[in-house]
Amino acid sequence: MRPPESVSKALFILNPYAGIPPVKFIITKELDRRRNELACFKSLSVDESGTLIRQNFNKYDIFIAAGGDGTVHTVASQLKGSGKILGVLPIGSGNGFAKELGFRTNIRSLLKDIEKNQVIDVDVIEINGNLCLNVAGVGLDSLVAHSFDKLKTRGFWSYAGVTITTFFRLRPIKVTVTIEDEPPLNKELFVLTIANTRQFGYNAFIAGNARPDDGKMDLVLIRPFPKWLFPVFVYRLFTGTLNKSKYVEYISTGKKVTIRTDESRFHIDGEPVNFEEEVSVYIRKDALKVLKAKHNKLN
Repeated sequence: MRPPESVSKALFILNPYAGIPPVKFIITKELDRRRNELACFKSLSVDESGTLIRQNFNKYDIFIAAGGDGTVHTVASQLKGSGKILGVLPIGSGNGFAKELGFRTNIRSLLKDIEKNQVIDVDVIEINGNLCLNVAGVGLDSLVAHSFDKLKTRGFWSYAGVTITTFFRLRPIKVTVTIEDEPPLNKELFVLTIANTRQFGYNAFIAGNARPDDGKMDLVLIRPFPKWLFPVFVYRLFTGTLNKSKYVEYISTGKKVTIRTDESRFHIDGEPVNFEEEVSVYIRKDALKVLKAKHNKLN
């Protein structure tokens, strides 16, 4: 039995390690049940995902990242600037990009989106040549990303535990931010976030006005604050009211940004990376085509 032509134009790249067990089990079983209806490959690594996409690049118009933020990042890195279309079946923990673009854990709904084949163009951020879809940065969130990467467990509560432990050990970092043609900003910060969308994931809204289709990145600078205010900070993060804090500064720009700091531990889309030298950041307007999901609210 051949799948419908519209569906056969989409290839699912499934990360079997992504997500918490109940969601992962249900989605994996559903994909297996529909094996005569759609094309799906399991990928066990970043390199394997890249190989699968390159081998099938001319066979499919749409590539569906079935996994978490890391899987979405991997697939998008292969599709940027190509005219091919990214879709997401979110089964990870945070699912920040998927939430912002309206993707849900519902295969039937996703298949209808594939049949409609409506597309939106979104921006991407480049950080020392590395693609960022969602958010990147240095400070508290990057230290959490490096610690979380070493855990064997996933999910919100594991992430929350690492965040709390890391915060109470946190020390300010010295950062110099230079926006092209403007004087440098020398700061001591707890957090410097570079945002293409509003949230880290888990509906934690770090940059409430960020949009992935406006040709700008949003810098979020969080100055050191008394640690007893941490519960207030968390409350503001999850209620989208971080902009009301006197410790938070926002800068929106479409220009090149240069970052210098003695802290080498950064993260990109929640994945830990290390930069030992100057960090160069660019926004690339309309660099990626994304399948328009039913619940997308951008347009």
